[in-house]
Amino acid sequence: MTEKVNVLLVDDQPDKLLSYEVILHDLGENLVKTSSAREALQFLLKNDVAVVLVDVCMPVLDGFQFAAMLRDHPRFRKTAIIFISAVLLTDVDRLRGYEMGAADYVPVPVVPEVLRAKVRVFVELFRKTRELEELNSRLERHVAERTAELESSNQRLLQSEQGRSLALAAGQMGSWDWDLGTDEWRWDEGQHRIFGVDPQKFEISAENIRGLIHPEDWNSFWQSVDSLSKGERTQQSEFRVLRPNGDQRWCLGTAAASVDAAGRVVRISGVTTDITDRKETEERQVLLAREVDHRARNALAVIQSIIRLTRAKSVDDYVLAIEGRIKAMARAHTLLSDSRWHGADLGKLVVEELAPYRAGDKIEIGGPGISLQPATAQGLALALHELATNAAKHGALSSTTGKVVLDWRLQADTLNLHWVESGGPHVASPLASSFGLKVIIASVEQQLGGKVIFDWNSKGLQCVLSVPSSVLMKSSVGRERLNGKANGGAAGVTPADKPRVLLVEDEALVAMMIQESLTEFGFHVIGPVCTVSEAEAVARDDPPDAAVLDINLGDGLIYSVAEILSARKVPFVFVTGYDAESVDSRFSEIPILQKPIDREILQRIFAQQATALSQFDRRSPGPAPPEADASL
Repeated sequence: MTEKVNVLLVDDQPDKLLSYEVILHDLGENLVKTSSAREALQFLLKNDVAVVLVDVCMPVLDGFQFAAMLRDHPRFRKTAIIFISAVLLTDVDRLRGYEMGAADYVPVPVVPEVLRAKVRVFVELFRKTRELEELNSRLERHVAERTAELESSNQRLLQSEQGRSLALAAGQMGSWDWDLGTDEWRWDEGQHRIFGVDPQKFEISAENIRGLIHPEDWNSFWQSVDSLSKGERTQQSEFRVLRPNGDQRWCLGTAAASVDAAGRVVRISGVTTDITDRKETEERQVLLAREVDHRARNALAVIQSIIRLTRAKSVDDYVLAIEGRIKAMARAHTLLSDSRWHGADLGKLVVEELAPYRAGDKIEIGGPGISLQPATAQGLALALHELATNAAKHGALSSTTGKVVLDWRLQADTLNLHWVESGGPHVASPLASSFGLKVIIASVEQQLGGKVIFDWNSKGLQCVLSVPSSVLMKSSVGRERLNGKANGGAAGVTPADKPRVLLVEDEALVAMMIQESLTEFGFHVIGPVCTVSEAEAVARDDPPDAAVLDINLGDGLIYSVAEILSARKVPFVFVTGYDAESVDSRFSEIPILQKPIDREILQRIFAQQATALSQFDRRSPGPAPPEADASL
């Protein structure tokens, strides 16, 4: 019967000690539980231990200090130590643990099967070591030649066990060994698999290995190996492997040096772990976090625009208008979120937006099933909300006999939505464009590249919203609107009277807010322009005095426009919902406005251009726009 060996468990928390005992019970060894480093030292002074499991974070003496005390004692210098930690999990912490002589570093939560496997290896290693020591003691009485032969065999066995232990610690992915005396390399099957080479054909040498390591990583990789040959105990580094088939893999290398009786490094052994999946997961998480931040900032910028641009005759009317527009956005957002932002069903969107007004049979809707992209869904949601709100206040829905019919058809190249009111009070064409009317036009024409037709029929408003089916996937706008109504400049003012600012922004409401602010600051706004191709044409054929550029548009990034403006010495500022670090390094000196936009910063940035554009310093901010009527 095999004699039980001692496995020492050190942790100041009784519940964790109990969990380790449950996990390791099947090993059939003598599990000794201690609640402090001091208690553990007292046991060690009286007993032999195969392996010590110690928590890193403990009061009085932590795990690292405990390990240092063991390594200072000649009797315990070779005792296997496994650190367990739920807090200190960085590469620096792991490196410190290995520098303290740890055989392994296990993160919490602990995987029971893995922990049992690791402890079993060291228990067996301890038994074999003890058996070898007893055998050596008997064989020392034999002739010197026989004794030397057995010592050599023992050394090779210990080295083999050390390599196997390291491979297990790294997940049994791949192990290697380098004999410095003979310059002989040995790889196992896993190592060949990671590097994508044939064990029968690949000749292992430093030069051939270099051909498989990414050139940017080779120097740091070889410095780690070289430092081991000069006396370092352990090293760990990340590097990229370029397989012969062109595939690239991220790897984590861990290595340890072995010394002879004279203290000279004679062998370096290590393990290589393929961490490509972990790297890709980390990159996806970073991209996801950036995208969530971008969408949140864009949403806040739209809400900011609604709050700043909304006009009303009273506070109650103002609050009601704000809440209605935000709820319209929220309903579209919910539909997009339910589909994980793959698209929103037009029928469901219409039902959601018109639900507050569908008492009895006052609203009739119909049309085929159509999936809308996020920008299209949000734009149409705001337009439908404005139509419904106007109908409830001034149109068919304000009358008990009134009715609204909304239907849509998808033709060869256009999605047409027909809004027809009847049975309500007589209506007439508005004398001025209200904010609601501007929202509809901006959402459909500027943001979606469509067209809006209003027929102010005395029997009821009739409206057609047309969106090109070819651009439902992204926003677009025609050049013919650049200097037309979409410009929104003050009446009677020409580009020659004021500095001309090119506004490139594909979010309609945000563009309206920036446009209004720039007009108040004394500028003539060109745009808003919604696509990169269109902005390139303006920058190239009719360069402005300055520009505001949204970085990420529906058809690509704005950097080609920035290059044209830079070449022409035209000052500009970036607008983005992403963080500043995501901006192309070529334009690191360009001012950046993050969404939601701070109006005071926008004004300050353009005020600073006065030294470049002499006419700026003679301009005073234009008058605030008049309050609009609540109706369309």
